[in-house]
Amino acid sequence: MGRRDHYHVYVIELSNDVLYEGRFKKANPGYVMGKPCLYVGMTGLDPDIRFDKHKAGIQSNRFVKEYGLRLLPELYELYGLLSYENARTLEVELAIDFREAGYGVWQA
Repeated sequence: MGRRDHYHVYVIELSNDVLYEGRFKKANPGYVMGKPCLYVGMTGLDPDIRFDKHKAGIQSNRFVKEYGLRLLPELYELYGLLSYENARTLEVELAIDFREAGYGVWQA
């Protein structure tokens, strides 16, 4: 792990009410009813701090601010700290994997 490996990928559970949002629904045509809705992001901050900032409206994603329920560390902690490039790549890959598994996903 290099000096610059300080990025986290994180996953937030969203309320299923997000499914009433047209943009979210359109981005998830393969959503399987009953599966969780998720937000996948990356940050140079601790994921707990980043989640709090989302909820406070600071550099926030609207879906997380309005529908964010909790972090799901069991889905991301195993990846640990990453370089910026690796975190960016993993963020996209996780979102694709979750979406292909039928989850509703919004990715930063």
